[in-house]
Amino acid sequence: MPEFLLPDLGEGLTEAEVVRWLVEVGDEIVVDQPVVEVETAKASVEVPSPFAGVITARHGEPGQTLAVGAPLITVAAAGGFTEPGVVTAGEGSGNVLIGYGTPERRSSRRRRSGATTAVVDAPAAPVVISPLVRKIARDNGIDLTHLTGTGPQGIIRRADVELAMTERAAVVPAPRDGAQDRRIPLRGLRKAIADKLTTSRREIPEATVWVDADATGLLAARAAINERDPDHPVSLLSLFARFAVAGLRRYPELNARVEGDEIVVLGAVHLGFAAQTDRGLVVPVVRDAGRLSTRALAEGIAARTAAARDGSLPPAELTGGTFTVNNYGVFGVDGSAAIINHPEAAILGIGRIIERPWVVAGEVVPRTICQLTLTFDHRVCDGATAGGFLRFVADCTESPLSALGEL
Repeated sequence: MPEFLLPDLGEGLTEAEVVRWLVEVGDEIVVDQPVVEVETAKASVEVPSPFAGVITARHGEPGQTLAVGAPLITVAAAGGFTEPGVVTAGEGSGNVLIGYGTPERRSSRRRRSGATTAVVDAPAAPVVISPLVRKIARDNGIDLTHLTGTGPQGIIRRADVELAMTERAAVVPAPRDGAQDRRIPLRGLRKAIADKLTTSRREIPEATVWVDADATGLLAARAAINERDPDHPVSLLSLFARFAVAGLRRYPELNARVEGDEIVVLGAVHLGFAAQTDRGLVVPVVRDAGRLSTRALAEGIAARTAAARDGSLPPAELTGGTFTVNNYGVFGVDGSAAIINHPEAAILGIGRIIERPWVVAGEVVPRTICQLTLTFDHRVCDGATAGGFLRFVADCTESPLSALGEL
């Protein structure tokens, strides 16, 4: 009987964790029907079968990690005929990965019934699909049947469980002694983040420079831009991203990476931006950002942010960045010596925008101030280049109308 192997999910991924099975042994499946949901270091993925038949075996349990090329399911052809051999991704179907978290094919399931094939309604999707969420709930005594999920189709997410824990703690005093430790497996996306940050700190001799900038005019400029076209708003992050892309044209050494004994200055700017999601911090990438207008860049950032948060962003759009911007000001902090997104050479940080006393023409007046930081790889440039880039971004922030007109 043919076996369907876990396909190569792309972008150098070598393994995936089984989140949940979408089919049972004995089910009859059709071509391109999702059979299992797996979680990689990049995203949750529904894996469709490239052929039809009756499932005779499932390989792997929820929470188990499988290597690429390992068997997923064993299938016998419908009608009792079996075709020997191994079916790998791409054979029999042109649709290897049909999407991330797409529900279109969950509504019905084919099952053998005697000599006929009946189409029956599939059971409702489970309210919780992540083994990690189940474990956190179990370890903390949270009854999942009492929770209302805020995820797509009512799926219970980690944030829902943690909210329930917080609400319970508000009415039930925590024990003074004997509290048990919690152990959370470092795997999937969290492990990928940990590995990348460790590599960055181990390999990159980083340095950080920072400057306070008067963003009063920037806020006014953004308001005017959005008033002209309220259906396509431009975010502050996209304006800072636009200034960063322009700065990289003047200081291309920061759009680079170190490979062996060479500094590779990259021709295209693929701009990454940090986005906080329920699964952790991810860095979506807007490719060829240097060719985009301010509004096109804003739309690209907004679309990828939404996709990252609902889990539908493909792995290919989470890799390949050449420079990153990080708006940690949304967390209410002024500054941070951010860790460079290896193997990039620099990351621009944006602190919170807040009113402060500021000297203008010899007078102390209230102005809206933002702290900007640049953490850079000291191997690719010195402080003069890094300072020049940061000063350029700060000048654009303080004179946005003239800057946007020239970009």
